[in-house]
Amino acid sequence: MRWSWKLGEVAGIGIYMHATFLILIGWVALSHWNEAHSLSIAVAGVGFVLALFGCVLLHELGHALTARRYGIKTRDITLLPIGGVARLERMPDDPRQELWVALAGPAVNVVIAAVLYGWLQATGTWQPLDQLSVTGGSFVARLMVVNVFLAGFNMLPAFPMDGGRVVRAVLATRMEYVRATQIAGSLGQGMAFFFGFVGLFANPFLLFIALFVWIGAAQEMSMVQMKSALGGIPVRRAMLTEFRTLSPGDPLARAVELILAGSQQDFPVVENGGVVGVLTREDCVRALAHRGQESPVREVMRREFEVADPSEMLEPAFQRLQSRDGRVLVVTRGGQLVGLVTMDNVGEFLMIQAALAESRGRGAAAK
Repeated sequence: MRWSWKLGEVAGIGIYMHATFLILIGWVALSHWNEAHSLSIAVAGVGFVLALFGCVLLHELGHALTARRYGIKTRDITLLPIGGVARLERMPDDPRQELWVALAGPAVNVVIAAVLYGWLQATGTWQPLDQLSVTGGSFVARLMVVNVFLAGFNMLPAFPMDGGRVVRAVLATRMEYVRATQIAGSLGQGMAFFFGFVGLFANPFLLFIALFVWIGAAQEMSMVQMKSALGGIPVRRAMLTEFRTLSPGDPLARAVELILAGSQQDFPVVENGGVVGVLTREDCVRALAHRGQESPVREVMRREFEVADPSEMLEPAFQRLQSRDGRVLVVTRGGQLVGLVTMDNVGEFLMIQAALAESRGRGAAAK
């Protein structure tokens, strides 16, 4: 995710903090300072927020490590002001596995709350809940209450939150996966509308949550529909067969000419009949600014790239393209370049397929 800084790794998973997280830290510090004009109280407020997001990180690690049990890797975890986001390479195909992955996050918060409750009871520092506030009361007690809230809030059936994924997983055991996603997504958008309405009169922060849920539900429904549409289609039906290539010794000026001359933006680099790299538009533009247009392609091209066979199914090939944050999939047969698959041409392929399906549906209805 752009504007994110890497904090480190846990179990091989990169942990990132988005730049907007600093805005939250600054706001918390300023709010506590304005309320008490005390540096110690401002520092304590920031410390509580950091502890809270430590719990959020453990929540996301619960999802990630449970997904790992089913052979699903996590690209990274990013901390945002509204919470954390664990980017799994994919969701489990088995609804029961998705159920466990979705429940793992809230379960972590329940365990944390239980441990903190046990500590409060063992140390005799338990306080009645009515004596707690956002800034007042026992640090441990407030953290316990927040973890209970996190578990409960994430279990609301607002897809794509954890509760919405639980709903989708349960529905998917009884109906087709796409239909289950549509129902869960519609429920999530209904919850988002409710959050937004309440946020207008109560807490403006709910408006941000409503926007996140609405967009997330729409994206998830679109992604699942795309996955379903790509199922059973070989790569050769969607790949580009008319394209231009570069040689390792070509200057970047040649790539600029090809980019400006047509719609192709990413180029396979071919040497002795085989593909040895890929030059993307972003890499080309970046190199032009730092190296100049006479730099050879071999110094800029990506030597690691995704390769597919024409007979491979398009859906898993497209997933691999997405999982590597790539732009182009090189299609080869017997080591020879025969085609390219890009995000754009897959989108165009799906658009054409949808139009043809609609035309066939109208023709059948007319009969």
